[in-house]
Amino acid sequence: MKASDLFVRCLENEGVRQIFGVPGEENADLMMSLEDSSIEFVLTRHEQGAAFMAEVHGRLTGEAGVCLGTLGPGATNLITGVADSNMDRAPLVVLTGQADSQRQHKESHQYMDVVAMFDPVTKWAQAVLHPDNIPEILRKAFKLATTEKPGACHVELAEDVAAADAVGAPLPVVKTRRPVPGDKALDRALAVIQSARRPIILAGNGCVRKRASKQLRRFAELTGIGVVSTFMAKGCVDMDSEQCLFTVGLQSKDIMMCAMDAADVVICVGYDMVEYPPRLWNPDRNTRIVNVDFQPAEIDAHFPVEVDVVGDVAHALWALNERVEAEPIHFDLTSQKAARREMLEELALHADDDTEGSIRPQKVLWDVRRVMGPLDIVLSDVGAHKMWIARHYQCHEPNTCLIPNGFCSMGFALPGAIAAHRVFPDRRVLAICGDAGFLMNCQEMETAQRLDARIVAMVWEDHAYGLIEWKQQNQFGRHVDLSFGNPDFVALARAFGWHGHRVECSRDLVATLEEAFDEAGPSLVVLPIDYRENQKLTERLGDIVCPI
Repeated sequence: MKASDLFVRCLENEGVRQIFGVPGEENADLMMSLEDSSIEFVLTRHEQGAAFMAEVHGRLTGEAGVCLGTLGPGATNLITGVADSNMDRAPLVVLTGQADSQRQHKESHQYMDVVAMFDPVTKWAQAVLHPDNIPEILRKAFKLATTEKPGACHVELAEDVAAADAVGAPLPVVKTRRPVPGDKALDRALAVIQSARRPIILAGNGCVRKRASKQLRRFAELTGIGVVSTFMAKGCVDMDSEQCLFTVGLQSKDIMMCAMDAADVVICVGYDMVEYPPRLWNPDRNTRIVNVDFQPAEIDAHFPVEVDVVGDVAHALWALNERVEAEPIHFDLTSQKAARREMLEELALHADDDTEGSIRPQKVLWDVRRVMGPLDIVLSDVGAHKMWIARHYQCHEPNTCLIPNGFCSMGFALPGAIAAHRVFPDRRVLAICGDAGFLMNCQEMETAQRLDARIVAMVWEDHAYGLIEWKQQNQFGRHVDLSFGNPDFVALARAFGWHGHRVECSRDLVATLEEAFDEAGPSLVVLPIDYRENQKLTERLGDIVCPI
């Protein structure tokens, strides 16, 4: 058979149902083979949008999302979304075309070493050098992409290789059981926890895996220990649970950091320091740390791990739960309960705001939580709004608030919402964007309309790169000119065939969101955001006195 046909048979064998991308001339044979397959090719308007869609598919399903581009500029357009997927631990396989191998050794039109370019931002990158190697290469790419910790893999298929004859068949997909921690490590971990008076759990991205979240909740309930989550671990413990201590991640001291400061043992579970470096929560390097993760702990002077429990996180927590049930433990959790109580008051502070002309971030997120069900999905773009979402939007279930917080790429939320809708068409999906991030991939509005994606995108409009302004103001007491103009967003929505709404008064937000979700097809809701609250929050955090 033709190599491209074998390639597609291998993709089908891996369970691939859709590929997001923009093809080029060098993908021609592969595209013809896809046309005759069971795989749907989802045409996007930019390769970066395709990569973000594949990333969100991977984050929500645990399967490798797949995106495709051509050589040269198509490949370079993909790389930001691929890097975001890799650093946010989302399984993804990126496919690129390449020039005919007979011209790769010399200066040649659009040719560049794409494999070398992808190497630093993937777990593995490989060109198909011989058509008969396709089954091995694709099996390895999908296996590595989904193996803990998940990430991105790259496969390059040159146009002459794709057109060549091939011999072979897809390799069997054999699920690999993750290794489990040793009993000695588990016993040592339990001994350290038992010796603590005020332990706390810091839950990271690894805890949003379904089984890990279930066991973490049980461990928290059995011990009473509070769980602070990173941005990407939201929902690993239900926001209504007494053990939920909400989120840490702001670089300034926040209420939840009072509970962290009071702890004498920090139990890190599925924690990635790429999100929240230990120097921010262990500045004096004197905290006792138990680390439970899929891989050995990263080396960091502020992360002196006393016990490293390495293996499947869900199994490790299950084993600890069995031990705790046999021998219950009791702790002094006064500071944690006080921090939760104070944060709940903070979250509700602006619930009854009635403002016109600009709306406080706290009020927007309070109302968004009212509108969204427990399993509905919010996707945050990157900007000042991300910090507010991280602090004020709490979750009932894991993977219901997707925040890019490893690579932190703007432009994530709109294309990601399209993919989220395709995975869960019966759930409400809301992309919350700044006006800067929204315009970075607004071309995917056409994709959403063409696919009849029932999503809502919300734009917080402040006419500036608000997060950069906020940080410069904090560091230097002033900021450079970061302002810009915007289109008429409602008119832009209508031009793309979307419904469009503008909310000027906070009391109208819930009704407008409900209307937007009830409309057929995609809807845009734009509102003027009151980012004067940014500096007010900085001042409040600077004056925090820890509750008792």
